[in-house]
Amino acid sequence: MAMGATLFYRRLASPLHATRATVAAMWACALIAATLLSESPLVLGLLVLAVLGAGVGAELGRELARTLRTVLIVAMPIMLVNGLVYHEGLTVFARLGDLGPFGQGDLTVEALVYGAVIALKVGLLMLITTLASLAIDPDELLAVFRRHSFRSALTASLATRMIGVLSADSQRLAEAQRTRPGGSATGARARVRLLSAIVGSSLDRSMDVAATLELRGFAAAPGTRGHAQGRPFSRHDRAFALSAVCVFALALVGRLAAAAPFDAYPLLSMPLSLATFALCLLLAVAVLLPFADHRGIEL
Repeated sequence: MAMGATLFYRRLASPLHATRATVAAMWACALIAATLLSESPLVLGLLVLAVLGAGVGAELGRELARTLRTVLIVAMPIMLVNGLVYHEGLTVFARLGDLGPFGQGDLTVEALVYGAVIALKVGLLMLITTLASLAIDPDELLAVFRRHSFRSALTASLATRMIGVLSADSQRLAEAQRTRPGGSATGARARVRLLSAIVGSSLDRSMDVAATLELRGFAAAPGTRGHAQGRPFSRHDRAFALSAVCVFALALVGRLAAAAPFDAYPLLSMPLSLATFALCLLLAVAVLLPFADHRGIEL
């Protein structure tokens, strides 16, 4: 139950999991770049749907749905704070008077909408990074750096692996505290006790891991162990590499050509054209098309 509530990488039978880590990471970076380059709510909303569809294609729909609930919690404060702090825009729908350091409290539709766009970007970045962390093998990704610094790559790989273990430990220790016969402390005192227990167990585990690595000879020949054997590019590697290039190119060309313009101030302006809909359609196809091929997938 503890691990069920923790998001961690596990190999699944999906095209994204079958792709080598470097290509999958490049694909995720292309999605992040497309998010940062896009301003139109229409394009951003389309990217949200495409990333959710990619999550379903990667058999991670339930995990992304859980992240989506967190996104909704984070998005509301962003939108409200921008509406309260930023007073540009001409469509005033409420006057709150003098707000002291925040100036005159005029709430405008433009400020709320722009806050919603910022929240949409933040939420999209959260979905992309969640999908990447769940579908990209961290050990394989860190193996790329072994040739340059084997010890650093090994340390980073162990650290990422320990995140899920420490999270599970904290849940088990918290449950043990709550089930003590005499009851347990609450508030800050309980958190301090829990933190000290987690730190103590992590130190014990680090000593065990260090001893195990020393017995296996990792300290004897740095830079000579752990090199992954090269393998030819698979159809999934080529598909996701092409998808990454297309997504980034479409987002960049769309930004430079103003194919999906959007202005929040002083008045909302989002003209729609054939180029806007073509950009949205091509982005969706570029993101989702690699998931259509399920041949050659092995666990």
